[in-house]
Amino acid sequence: MRFLLIIGFLLLMQINVLVGQSKAELEEKRKKTLEEIGYVDNLLKTTAKEKTEGMNAVKIIGRKVDLRESVLKGLREEINLISERIGLNNLAIEMMEDDLVKLKSDYAKAVINSYKSQKGNPELIYILSAKDFNQGYKRLKYLQQVTKFRRRESEIILELKSQVESSKNRLETDLNRISDLKTRQEQQKRLLEEEQEKKKEMVKSLSNKERQLQKELEEKKRIARKIENEINRLIEEEKRKTVKSATTPEQKLIGESFAENVGRLPWPVEKGVITSHFGVHPHPVFKYLTEDNIGIEITSSGRTKARSVFQGEVAKVFAISGANMTVIIRHGKYLSVYANISYVRVKPGDKVMAKEEIGDIYLDPGNGNNSVLKFMIFETNMKYLDPENWISKN
Repeated sequence: MRFLLIIGFLLLMQINVLVGQSKAELEEKRKKTLEEIGYVDNLLKTTAKEKTEGMNAVKIIGRKVDLRESVLKGLREEINLISERIGLNNLAIEMMEDDLVKLKSDYAKAVINSYKSQKGNPELIYILSAKDFNQGYKRLKYLQQVTKFRRRESEIILELKSQVESSKNRLETDLNRISDLKTRQEQQKRLLEEEQEKKKEMVKSLSNKERQLQKELEEKKRIARKIENEINRLIEEEKRKTVKSATTPEQKLIGESFAENVGRLPWPVEKGVITSHFGVHPHPVFKYLTEDNIGIEITSSGRTKARSVFQGEVAKVFAISGANMTVIIRHGKYLSVYANISYVRVKPGDKVMAKEEIGDIYLDPGNGNNSVLKFMIFETNMKYLDPENWISKN
């Protein structure tokens, strides 16, 4: 019985610690996601105000749909987590209540037996009837231990009753929490349906502009090829330099430090949302078309400055027709690329630090006065890297 009591206590403690940690993590993640949804909302409001519902607007609302689905997933996880805690709490309460019944029964029997014993043989007589002082002392100690044991039993009963009541109160709180989460879940589902419908309308509207969108896609490919050609040229220059002189210790150290910070690099903008991902993806409007991105696109609201994601040296600054200016920064054997810059603040040979501003991103009046940075990361063996794996998740 005592063993079951200990298990019950430990079970309750473990449940509340583990669930408390997971719940806090889910709430923090949901808070950040809702903040990002709020930022995306501002981007969409600006786009709607300017009546410029183009491809980037579809990508923005697509990002909002993804975020809303993430919120719903988090709510489902928290509901499952609390439901599991309710089940385990019920099991612990059942175990403790069984123990409580047995403890009360044993305690009642002990009290009755003690009362009967004292009627026929009071404690004082029991002590005085000892053969000698030593036996009398032992009888006194025995009676004191019995009294102490009964007192401890009554304390355990009170403590157990308190734990049962406390667990029942937590159960009530958890049930209310689940009710609240389910209400939020329904609200998020309605919002998701509205956003999905809005996205369908925008896609339908844009589907009538197939020729224009295909032209935009070709233009995007042309810009990507231009950037790749410039990077190829830069790498060839670096190879020629390497033949003459080995990589400097400083460049080597910066490259190693850059690699060590994978997943922790700061964003190339202070605030923004990723509206185009790395790699091959279905076209947002025409599913028979694909986009093959060598980097990512980050959309920000209003005037936004591009900043270096790590310390390094500006390797190249060049213009691309229809895509403004591009800056390439060398970090040892790695290159970070920042395209669609309208005003460049650095020049080749400049040493830059992490988060240092390198230029203003083009503010597009045809895109709701939002700024879109095209950001890429390369290794000097022309290996394309997914920037989302390198920048901080926050």
